[in-house]
Amino acid sequence: QVQLVESGGGLVQAGGSLRLSCAASGRTFSSSVMGWFRQAPGKEREFVAAISWSGDSTKYADFVKGRFTISRDNAKNTVSLQMDSLRPEDTAVYYCAAENGFGRWPPRTYGMDYWGKGTLVTVSS
Repeated sequence: QVQLVESGGGLVQAGGSLRLSCAASGRTFSSSVMGWFRQAPGKEREFVAAISWSGDSTKYADFVKGRFTISRDNAKNTVSLQMDSLRPEDTAVYYCAAENGFGRWPPRTYGMDYWGKGTLVTVSS
């Protein structure tokens, strides 16, 4: 059974930082795109960032460029999201996701095949 489990969410003040991590189990995603999405209260889920299987390519939503950094460790089957300069509008449940394909790029920013249950990030003003 494939599982993606997020950790690292919490409460932080505006301007602060958080690091989200996602551990995958049940299969290896070392050859697949992985990414992060988020869903704010009352809003639809939206793409945040994605990283290619090798880590050489990344893609970010415009609203996080220069503030968030996605990375992965294929040996550990994990993906992380470093979030700096957080803003109140970044408050959301953040979901780890992974595609089923191998060696693909660009990422499917409209949705992926596997999802975690999410971790809540709250940024206070």
